[in-house]
Amino acid sequence: MGTGFSVSAYLAAHERVARQCDPAAFEAGINLVRAAFETGRQIITCGNGGSAYAASHYITDWNKMVNLATGRKVRGLSLCDNIGIVTAFANDIAYDEVFAGQLKAILEPGDLVIAVSGSGNSRNVVRAVEYANGAGAVTLAIVGYDGGALKRLARHSVWVPSFDMQLCEDLHLMFGHMVMKALCGSPIEE
Repeated sequence: MGTGFSVSAYLAAHERVARQCDPAAFEAGINLVRAAFETGRQIITCGNGGSAYAASHYITDWNKMVNLATGRKVRGLSLCDNIGIVTAFANDIAYDEVFAGQLKAILEPGDLVIAVSGSGNSRNVVRAVEYANGAGAVTLAIVGYDGGALKRLARHSVWVPSFDMQLCEDLHLMFGHMVMKALCGSPIEE
């Protein structure tokens, strides 16, 4: 009585999807984060569900590890991490505005907004990028599926071409780890 799930098949699918990703897009995304870090700009992330955790994970790793490795500060902030302000916007205005509303209070031209979404169609994340583009921010979408609205709307994107949400989320987390290693100057263990 099999479950249809196989660890070997999952790992093989992971490898197959990773090979379909564009390394140049990942490098460009890393370079956007590096540029924001080097110029002291805010690096602001957002996402829903598992993507909210990825957005938060990025900032956790970058703020802690880059500072430990370099002694320099990353001005990183995840819009997902203050449940009070998220629920205030959701309750008092609209859930679609939970991220754009926060950006209106803190975003400066030239800051980097990183929007993480498996489908690329989460309305509140799309609204954040729309607002950020209009406010003169640099926008980077980290997306899966066909890229959705975010891939077309953001000025830059890292796309994982898969309709398997878990594979997309895995590779989205890998992007965050790549950024951390690049900013820290960490070697890759082989």
